[in-house]
Amino acid sequence: MPKITVVGAGYVGLSLAILLAQHNEVTVLDINPQKVKMINERVSPVKDPDIDYFLKNKTLHLEATLDKEKAYSNADYIIIATPTDYDHNKNGFDTSSVEQVLEDALKYNDKALIVIKSTVPVGFTENMKKRFNTDRIVFSPEFLREGKALHDNLYPSRIVVGEKSERARKFAELLLQGTIKKDVPVLLTGSSEAEAIKLFSNAYLAMRVAFFNELDTFAELKGLNTREIVEGVCLDPRIGNHYNNPSFGYGGYCLPKDTNQLAAQFNGIPHEIITAIVRSNQTRKRHIADMVIKKKPKNVGIYRLTMKKDSDNFRNSSILDILDLLKEYGQFRIIIYEPLIKEKTFKEIPVVNNLEEFKQMCDLILANRMSAELNDVKEKVYTRDLFNRD
Repeated sequence: MPKITVVGAGYVGLSLAILLAQHNEVTVLDINPQKVKMINERVSPVKDPDIDYFLKNKTLHLEATLDKEKAYSNADYIIIATPTDYDHNKNGFDTSSVEQVLEDALKYNDKALIVIKSTVPVGFTENMKKRFNTDRIVFSPEFLREGKALHDNLYPSRIVVGEKSERARKFAELLLQGTIKKDVPVLLTGSSEAEAIKLFSNAYLAMRVAFFNELDTFAELKGLNTREIVEGVCLDPRIGNHYNNPSFGYGGYCLPKDTNQLAAQFNGIPHEIITAIVRSNQTRKRHIADMVIKKKPKNVGIYRLTMKKDSDNFRNSSILDILDLLKEYGQFRIIIYEPLIKEKTFKEIPVVNNLEEFKQMCDLILANRMSAELNDVKEKVYTRDLFNRD
């Protein structure tokens, strides 16, 4: 069996590792000892029901390690799935983790095809091939949802590999080998085109979120029924009834950073829409804060900080920016209910982990996504969630 090393045990890396470990020998390399231990004990370090199930019930040729040399030296493929957070000071992605992996992989292995799955700027792969004087680097974007990463690998919408070559097709076939859905479009492109596919895909999704949020702002301030408008608009098959549930703004790991990166790369290129998406999301968060302030509450409860339903983290969640705006106003007390936080405060705001106590303390509860556990205090809840999904 081919030997594959996946670097990074987050949603992208772990879901890819499990997909490939059904038919290949896969080693996951990570810098976190706890994650490595959990994977070797077949316990998922991320919240994803399919990853949980596969680790516990499927035969997988999978091991995790902290040892770079062991992970790299005998691999036929090295897949990079390390984070590339957006750095506002640099006005672009921080690609240092990917660059470090490339350096290490080339040091310990002189044959493997190195596939970048991390999201990178347009032109990054070509630059790395020149910098490291090698043609062994290929980019292949991932299109995964947090919490459904393995599902999206098992049922992919498409497989894109940024090289028009036989080895690129062979890598696409490796991915297809482990999928449940077999009728999957495979697209071989240039590396920069593949990078652009990833960024423009997420920018389009962010634009769709921003569009329905602006529709909702209009309806709310005009006293109209948002749901009726959304349903009527989305009956047009060209628009479709999906990705249309209003929220407090798009958040999470991918959409904010990818739209920011694309906007930065438009520098000097005529455009309006991409930077407008970023501005629209900021405007939406200010609108939500303004609506809370207008209600003149005494005790505002923040129900969950997670970026979406069934998420296990709140990095770049839209509610965090709204929280900062509400703190600046300073005319009411804020309380947070977030079971993921074990500390007694977050950003100097009290955290209550007893839900019933939280409900009693608040006269207004802010919920990006409605939950059945708030049904008994529905009259206190301010949410823009119309469809209880997304």
